[in-house]
Amino acid sequence: MYNYLVFFDLDATLFDNNSEITPEIATAMDQIRTNGGLPIIASGRTLYEIPVTLQKTKIDTVIASNGDYGMYQNQTAFSRRINPDTIDKLAAFAAEFGNSVTVLDQRGKGSTAHDELLIKACKHVHAPLPKLVTTNYWHQRPIDMMFVTNTNLDQAYQEEFGAVLSFYRNSPFSIDVVDHGASKATGIEQLIRTEQLTGIPTYAFGDGNNDIPMLDYVDHPVVMGNGLPNVKEHAEFITTANTNHGIVKGLQHFDLI
Repeated sequence: MYNYLVFFDLDATLFDNNSEITPEIATAMDQIRTNGGLPIIASGRTLYEIPVTLQKTKIDTVIASNGDYGMYQNQTAFSRRINPDTIDKLAAFAAEFGNSVTVLDQRGKGSTAHDELLIKACKHVHAPLPKLVTTNYWHQRPIDMMFVTNTNLDQAYQEEFGAVLSFYRNSPFSIDVVDHGASKATGIEQLIRTEQLTGIPTYAFGDGNNDIPMLDYVDHPVVMGNGLPNVKEHAEFITTANTNHGIVKGLQHFDLI
């Protein structure tokens, strides 16, 4: 069916430093398809956040919400919903520290508060502030991704909720939160199994902590030159930075384009 599958993180990987797709990247995605490959986004972001990205890249297959949601050829392949009662408890726990919780599904997002760290987190990824919401919002929607604002409480959240949720420090201002055990790797595995894509060589490009499970899962892991030092330890090949033709050079290294 395909000669190879390539999974791309977005922020600081496929995106430039303004969280945008450059013409060079759009052309590279076309070249992948011409060579019989399938470009796939694998991101902590949701579909709601990336319509322009999908349009510019013409990508129709996505692992979103850090592995809690999958789309294949513009159709839902799988999804996992976070228990709303668990979100109640997380929101109450976060409030004790003055932290906010932002909840997301594939159609929208909302936050419990507009705290200073949320403002910084949104600016960090060039995203607008989510609307303010209350408990009813996440009890009525299939929430599959969250992030909680804080700078140094990773261990506290892990100890309190580690049995039911998984946490990935993905910015200086917030921690990504998904259903327990979910990761980009579990999303990739489920997509491959559900859509019968087994036996096809796999490649992945990433830069951050939430990319590590994906990098360890695929056949050929590539880390951006701007990636975190600990993430580079998981690379077969370290390419140049996302702002220095890193995607193209990585694809060329493996003769994918």
